Amino acid sequence: MIVLHKMNGDEIILNANHIETIESKPDTTITLVNDKKYLVKESRDEVLSLIYDYFHKVLTGKT
Repeated sequence: MIVLHKMNGDEIILNANHIETIESKPDTTITLVNDKKYLVKESRDEVLSLIYDYFHKVLTGKT
């Protein structure tokens, strides 16, 4: 799970396994596998970094 922020500042937690696409147009839009879309404040690169960190923790067992 990764923590992100909607454009209005609300915090959301998304399951990284359910992310299908991440687009910058110019706002970052995340589309899940169920076609639900989220506009977030974080950049595409920040979202990718959060995803990499999440999977690193899962695979290594480090929290």
